[in-house]
Amino acid sequence: MVDESSPSPQRQDGGKPAKTARPKHAATHKNGSRNAPPYRNNGARWPKLRSYAAIDLGTNNCRLLVAKPSADGFIVTDAFSRVVRLGEGLVETGRISNRAMDRAVAALSICADKLKRRNVTLARSVATEACRRASNGDKFIDRVRNETGIALDIITAEEEARLAVLGCQILLEPGEGPALIFDIGGGSTELVLVDTSGAAPEIIDWLSAPWGVVSLTESEKYDGNDAKAREQAYANMRARVTDSFAEFASRLPSSNNSDFRLLGTSGTVTTLASLHLKLPHYDRKVIDGLIVPAESMRDISAMLAACSPEERAAIPCIGKERADLVVGGCAILDSILDIWPASRVGVADRGIREGILRSLMSSNERVRR
Repeated sequence: MVDESSPSPQRQDGGKPAKTARPKHAATHKNGSRNAPPYRNNGARWPKLRSYAAIDLGTNNCRLLVAKPSADGFIVTDAFSRVVRLGEGLVETGRISNRAMDRAVAALSICADKLKRRNVTLARSVATEACRRASNGDKFIDRVRNETGIALDIITAEEEARLAVLGCQILLEPGEGPALIFDIGGGSTELVLVDTSGAAPEIIDWLSAPWGVVSLTESEKYDGNDAKAREQAYANMRARVTDSFAEFASRLPSSNNSDFRLLGTSGTVTTLASLHLKLPHYDRKVIDGLIVPAESMRDISAMLAACSPEERAAIPCIGKERADLVVGGCAILDSILDIWPASRVGVADRGIREGILRSLMSSNERVRR
């Protein structure tokens, strides 16, 4: 398995003023259809049999994509996702627990088997906030390599932001002025301001806030069956996130005539989008590329924050695995909408893994030339 190093995003000078925000309307896809836009990479010619893979081990999830290049991007040949809660207890102890390590290693062992069966020739495996923060992160990385053969690269927050943008930027709505892309993770949230005036989005400014759905949830202990306690806990979570956004928010362009384009890639936004459409179960083909009114996102967030854990668990597309964490994600999303008051939220079920694949394929093509 080969790991590829990529540069971190570089700060640029500010973007241009934007136009008046679009009026609210019902959810739609950016191309006007109900089918998700395809992966694309214009004009590329790729070896048909070469397989690439990307593993993203986050604070909450372990995800794998295996793909083969195609003329219009790449074709996914295998995928895997499992909730591992690697960062469980990290806020209190500063360490990755043995149980969390066991869950992650079990999931990565499945990934390793898939890499072998798919004859992957080039792969990159990354770990993010939990491993960056944990005092025993390096010990965990060594265990993963010894037991699975996978060499995890603990990437910086800057690199995480760059890969997320690279993976989902194709879903940005057209428009003038800067746009904001965000990734609500398990242990951190990345906010990336991009300039879309050129051929490809350029990063103007970025922030990695220390709050994700796991870290924020574990920071606020409360009685989930007490309505007043739930209300106060949500307010406390909002305050924590708002405080962590404050410096970045002060650098954002402010205008009453701005077209605030906003695109999110995370389990939070895909879950809320599913609830907006009242889906009986999650359907990526419907959700990836969807555009949802921000007001609907806020209304759903308020509803979920007011529910008891049992009530949230009974809601389709949430279930027991997400019932305790989704409220933290809602608090983060609400805080993002406070500092970037978009009327619509673009939804992406793609991100770091897709960014890794694009980077690997692009680098390998340059080498072949």
